[in-house]
Amino acid sequence: MKINLEENWNKIRAHFSKSIGSNMHVSIASVNEDNQPTITPIGSLFLNDNLTGFYFEKYATKLNTNSKVNKKICVLAVNSNKWFWFKSLFKMSFSEYPAVKLYGKLGVKREATEKEYRAFQRRIRQTKRLKGSQYLWQDMSMIREIKFTKGEKINLGKMTKEL
Repeated sequence: MKINLEENWNKIRAHFSKSIGSNMHVSIASVNEDNQPTITPIGSLFLNDNLTGFYFEKYATKLNTNSKVNKKICVLAVNSNKWFWFKSLFKMSFSEYPAVKLYGKLGVKREATEKEYRAFQRRIRQTKRLKGSQYLWQDMSMIREIKFTKGEKINLGKMTKEL
């Protein structure tokens, strides 16, 4: 089901925030030079307030490589919070989107601004004291911009009919 990005951008941003909160990532699909699809989990995607976004591109090697031949992507964000699903199944309908797909185009790879870097630091703040945190997330400095062009709500029949 198509979704109007301009009218629903704040709802979409809220959904992505909840999805990353429940999954710690979203999935980004891209296509390589042989037209083979690939999915990349990204935990550092942020949506701006103007139908754009960015992610930190330290580990996303396939996205970087695929962007050289095809810049089109699809981002899937699923709210996997078990209480959200349990409540929705009990009520027999979802009160908000369970999943949203955004289509877009990868932009430039560039150095993160201070504001972008601080947003990432806030996201990982709960893991800062864990041993793997510094190992995994040190030197996160390069981002890739995204311009979103289309969105879709995931259709789950009667459960999403009212959305």
